[in-house]
Amino acid sequence: MRILFANPNTTVAVTDRIAAVARAAASPGTEVIAVTGAYGVPYIATRAEAVIGGRVALELLAEHAPGCDAAVIAAFADPGIGGARELLSIPVIGMAEAAMLTACMLGRRFSIVTFSTAMGPWYRECVDANGLAARLASIRCVPGGFRDIHTVAEEKADALVAACQAAVADDEADVVILGGAPLAGLADVVADRVPVPLVDGVAAAMRQAEVLAALKPRKATAGTFRAPDPKPITGVPAPLENLFGRRDV
Repeated sequence: MRILFANPNTTVAVTDRIAAVARAAASPGTEVIAVTGAYGVPYIATRAEAVIGGRVALELLAEHAPGCDAAVIAAFADPGIGGARELLSIPVIGMAEAAMLTACMLGRRFSIVTFSTAMGPWYRECVDANGLAARLASIRCVPGGFRDIHTVAEEKADALVAACQAAVADDEADVVILGGAPLAGLADVVADRVPVPLVDGVAAAMRQAEVLAALKPRKATAGTFRAPDPKPITGVPAPLENLFGRRDV
């Protein structure tokens, strides 16, 4: 089985972090392919950046998904997920969606804790888009800057743990999601400091991608995510242009 992780940000070190966590969570024999956006922002934190990230995600998937059994959009809040499901024939998993659905199987209400206040509104819209607002206890964003996006998990670990503890004590969260690809791997490190389950979006997406790939679902020919009618498109890389013209992925 081959699972693609497409990071629509430009930070290769974060992609390496994602890949390490995904490989640790993968079943024996599963191959993880991790790729990084060639343009855009170092990490996506706003709606505007997510629009750019959505295009980057589609380009990465179009180029690298052939030969893969499933793909993961490896940025929290899942930029481009709807378009990817229209165009591709393999299952496409969103990291945030996977984390939230996993959290719903571990408790009644979940909180999302992340490292930047800019992410709060966008994350809330992601929860709403997935129909899970009634299951959301809170979104807590740790304030203040950081030195390096690659090491923000270690730099803000104590503050993130405090936010997780507050989500449990004050917001009545049964489960806490650590939101953002740069936080991949932190859940295992701090699990014993938080009194409820912690969900790592990369690990959750890895396991769900394997399940969906094994189920081999057919590509929808009706409904919301059916393939759109072929249409000419200009100014995009050839693999993405091909997807708009035919359905071979």
